[in-house]
Order: sequence, then C-alpha cells, then structure tokens
Amino acid sequence: MDDLIAQLCPDGVEHKNLGAVGEFIRGNGLQKSDLTDAGTPAIHYGQIHTFYGTWAESTKSFTDPDRAARLRRAQPGDLVIATTSEDDEAVAKATAWLGDGEVAVSGDAYIYRHTLNPKYVAYFFQSEPFQQQKMRGITGTKVRRITGKSLAKIKIPVPPTPIQDEIVSILDKMSQLQAELKVELRLRSRQYAHYRNALLTFPEDGTVRWATMGEICTKVSSGGTPSSGRTDYYGGDIPWLRTQEVDYTDITETGMTITEAGLRNSSAKWIPPRCVIVAMYGATAAKVAVNAIPLTTNQACCNLQVDPQQAEYRYVFHWVANEYERLKALGEGSQSNLNAQKVKSYPIPVPSLERQRDIVSILDKFDTLTTDLSSGLPAEINARRQQYEYYRDRLLTFEEAMA
Repeated sequence: MDDLIAQLCPDGVEHKNLGAVGEFIRGNGLQKSDLTDAGTPAIHYGQIHTFYGTWAESTKSFTDPDRAARLRRAQPGDLVIATTSEDDEAVAKATAWLGDGEVAVSGDAYIYRHTLNPKYVAYFFQSEPFQQQKMRGITGTKVRRITGKSLAKIKIPVPPTPIQDEIVSILDKMSQLQAELKVELRLRSRQYAHYRNALLTFPEDGTVRWATMGEICTKVSSGGTPSSGRTDYYGGDIPWLRTQEVDYTDITETGMTITEAGLRNSSAKWIPPRCVIVAMYGATAAKVAVNAIPLTTNQACCNLQVDPQQAEYRYVFHWVANEYERLKALGEGSQSNLNAQKVKSYPIPVPSLERQRDIVSILDKFDTLTTDLSSGLPAEINARRQQYEYYRDRLLTFEEAMA
C-alpha cells in the first residue's frame, strides 16, 4: 500500500462529498407482505440489519415482477443503505449489490449509485471516519434516521482505482478469515451439543442411580431484591446477580452490587462459590450458570449448593444445560416461569464421581473452546474482529491532498 500511494498519489488523496461521486435514490413501496420466495430479487431495509453483510450477489427474498416494475431498483455496483434504526450505530448500514441484475428496494432505504469500487464504498460505510461524520445527520427520537441529503455531505477519500482495489483485496481476506472462524464455531458448538447429549444419556435400568436435584444438594435457596424504594444498592460492593445474567457462564462478576445496608435490609442471602444457579423467571428461565465468587442473587434464581460427596458441581451444570428444553417446558405462563420446587424435584442421573469427572473433563474442554472469551474460539473471533477494524480504519484513512 505504501508503494502504491507513493507511486500514484504521493501528494495525498482528494476527499470528496459522497454526493459529488454519486447520487442517492430513495427506495419505495416494497412492504414485508410483498416479499415472496420467487420472482424479481428484492431487498427490504430490515433485512440489511439482520441478513446482509458487506456485499451480496443474491437476495434472501423476491417480489412479484409486475410490482417490481413499479419500484426503484438498484443496479449491480450500487449500495443499498438502511436509513432507519433504533440504534445509531446501525443507521446507514450498507450492502454493496453485486448480483447479475437489478434488485427492487424498499422504502426506508436508499440506493447509492456511484463511480467507485462498490466494496470500497461499502467498507468505508463501516469505518470510523464514516461513523463519526454520519452522527451529524441523524435525527429522530425512538426511531433514528438519516436522509440522502445528509449522507451526500459526508466526505470519502477517493484514491486511484488500483488503491481502492488493493484495499478491497486486503479487507476481503480479513473478512473471509472472520467468516471461517464463525463457521468453525458453529460446527464446534454442534459437536459440543452432540457429545454432551451422548455423554449425559444414561439407561434407566438400575445401573446408574437417579436422584432429584434437591437430593444431591446440601442446600437449595433463592435470593431476594432490595425494596423498590431503595437506591443505595446500586453503588455498593456486594455482588448481586440478576436472572438475566444467568446464561451458561461462569460468574466472575455481576452487573450490579448492593451495599451492606441494602443487604441487611433485604431478603438477599449469600451463596458460596461453585453453586449451580438456575434462572426461574423471564427470558432466561431454565438457563444455568456457576458462580466463581461469593454473591447474592435476586429471588428469581434457584441456587443449588451441590453435595461434593454425591456430585461434581460442573457435572450438574452440564446436566442442567443439556436439559434446558425439557426443564423449560415445565414452566408456566407466557415466559415459562419455573419455581424452586420444580427445580429441586427435577431428576438427575448420578454415576460414580470418577465417571462424572471424566464427563466434566471432556465437556469443559468443549465449553472453553466454544464459549470462553479469553482463550476459546470466541476470543479468536473477537481478536480477529478488532484486527480487522483497526486495519480497515487505517487503510481508509489518507492524508488529504491540498486543494
């Protein structure tokens, strides 16, 4: 890149308004109800947020050809830009359309027709320089939006085409590496689920003892929440775990704390490390976690202090994780809420401690590989993402040529 820049633009790169190198065309008339499984390719703005990446050669959806004829359509090389979101970061998320023909585009989206390398522009729309500039044009309260007029004012560096092409080549390779790691994580997660289910399937013929969760614990408890009128627990130093933080993890810190006064004036109770914590209410009902530190929980957590003479706490964690769907099915109401009695009475096979340790050894390795943010595949994906973002922003930053 340094050689190319020295050769082709040694005195800097011209920065131009997006409106000077292209035009913004507003999409129109395509509703979700108009999308079909066949017909003319179509992109709804919501799909840009949920389905499409930096570029696309085919569409998830289609629409009736007669309807498409009345709609505005992106041509190969155009960007399709979602202009509304509840999240500022997602406003103006863009996909370069690289398909063979035209694609119909919905309202709340713009088509950007330009003279640059399509992927170069799409990568620029992800970059920090673009994100900083777009913030000046975002309007609205709950629904945030940006207009084509505001987008047209944003400046983009316009290096010679060979430099644009080289930047795209580099970022494509880095994006491909991230994609391959994500595929690897999905495959490993499926492998983990397969072996967990196989290792935790036992016959009910008397060769393995079965018990209830309550029978293998020295204590089963739930926590509490300081009264709604209190505010001092927000700034305290006692870890307080909420139900929504229970999500197949080792709890090393909590999202909130309570003060000593808040603890004394609430029904919250300490639990020691290495308890198996099962969420009972809400969106995380039947999910499980293990605490690595002493803490207290809210009343919607069922805290299992496992008897080490009967079971390994990590074995119990893996068992509950594997039983998620069946345990959740015992819940009641719209959110499948459980209660402590249902958790305590849930059955669990109890093989020998030696066998439990063997199972834990295998499954913990899979767990680390697929969920650990410090050493597993998620950590590698995060590192590659940070590397990609760093080089993307560096590659898309040029010294501006003097007028």
